[in-house]
Amino acid sequence: MVVVKPKPGESQDKMILRFRKKVVSSGLLLELRDRERHKTASERRKLKKYDIIHQRELEKKREAV
Repeated sequence: MVVVKPKPGESQDKMILRFRKKVVSSGLLLELRDRERHKTASERRKLKKYDIIHQRELEKKREAV
């Protein structure tokens, strides 16, 4: 759970920005998107396979530089 308490003299806009940063950095949005819809076992396997391939491609690009 993300909790943001207002600092003295802080505007609500600044407080909302701090809240958004904490939510993004904690990974809550990614988890929410993952839980939005039930995924079958085959979908999970496909995503895992795609993630592995994607990571390998990124490593190749890093090594080339």
